[in-house]
Amino acid sequence: MMKVAGFTFIRNAVKYDFPVVEAITSVLPLCDLFVVALGRSEDQTEELLRGISGDKIRIIPTEWDETLTHGGEVYACETNKAFDAIPVEFDWCFYIQGDEVLHENDLPRVKAAMERWADDREVEGLLFDYLHFYGNFDHVGDSRHWYRREVRVIRNDKSIRSYRDAQGFRREGRKIKAVPADAAIYHYGWVRHPLYMQRKVDAVSRFYSGISAEEAERKAIDQEFDYGGHYDALARFNGSHPRVMEERIKRLNWEAGVDITKKRMNLRYLMLYYFEKLTGIRPFEFRNYTLLKRK
Repeated sequence: MMKVAGFTFIRNAVKYDFPVVEAITSVLPLCDLFVVALGRSEDQTEELLRGISGDKIRIIPTEWDETLTHGGEVYACETNKAFDAIPVEFDWCFYIQGDEVLHENDLPRVKAAMERWADDREVEGLLFDYLHFYGNFDHVGDSRHWYRREVRVIRNDKSIRSYRDAQGFRREGRKIKAVPADAAIYHYGWVRHPLYMQRKVDAVSRFYSGISAEEAERKAIDQEFDYGGHYDALARFNGSHPRVMEERIKRLNWEAGVDITKKRMNLRYLMLYYFEKLTGIRPFEFRNYTLLKRK
């Protein structure tokens, strides 16, 4: 019988308003176990996680390596801690970040894909489409700035490692071989009150910039994030959100101040943008995976 474990990492979810409960809850129906690498937090993140109903959640306390301040590598390190805590008897592992959510309509398709490819050992992961929401719950990123697909289900093979800033995975240094899951991840990393958004941006930036925690604290800006000045192209979202997001969407209490008619790109990117719109092809696209051809 196929066994599935979920895993993620998180720290200061309350302080930075991460929808981590919604993220975990969205994939929990597929999982027999869910492992959370919980970094030392300054808020009630642990209580938040322990409030998730059921007995599937396993929390492992971790200490973030504060010296890992280049390229977001600390996120890969924490991801690997959660992955390594999954016992060997599990077949597939569903990785979900603290601001990503799976729609309940996609649960049957993901389960079917895991069952279909369970015995095909060349398939090392399942590939998901992405919707990147920006500013509020009505707009999505609409340019090559936003990655279109990523691997989120992997084999329980510990030679697979989280890569760079934990966006994707590698196995012994090479890209994961993946097939489509016929499902989408709803990414809400750029949807929160502008004050929380600015705090999150400040906190995250130091793990890319190479500066110390003390210097990052001095540079932190206690002001509201300007959504209107940080996008190149957006489109209106007319679909339905995952049910687990309903309460959060009801609490929306800010204006994003975005204009979907504006395109902020240089001529080269504008040409590539319209070429993609006409053909569905994204030239020179970086793929964090190797797509297997399967029927």
